[in-house]
Amino acid sequence: MTTRNELRLLPWSGPEGKPCYLSTDDKGGYMSRLADDIEAAQLGAAADLLEQATEALDDSDTDPDETRRLATELTGALYDVLRVATSRGHLLAVSEPQRI
Repeated sequence: MTTRNELRLLPWSGPEGKPCYLSTDDKGGYMSRLADDIEAAQLGAAADLLEQATEALDDSDTDPDETRRLATELTGALYDVLRVATSRGHLLAVSEPQRI
């Protein structure tokens, strides 16, 4: 099994919003693949929302309620993207060889 500093931050939260971690040596295992798929979906959703927000901001007739909805969804997407970046950053740090 992996050591504590090699745990993977998963792209979902547990009870009470606490982070979930995966401890495995099998990067191709079911849970690792599930986490990869969910991260890809989260990043895709963020890209779609960014496109919608760009279009809405370019349109001076955009309804304020629509702008508020987009801002709320973008906030959630940004949270997801930061979690993915944090998780992948930890994975990169663990997989890089130690420099002496």
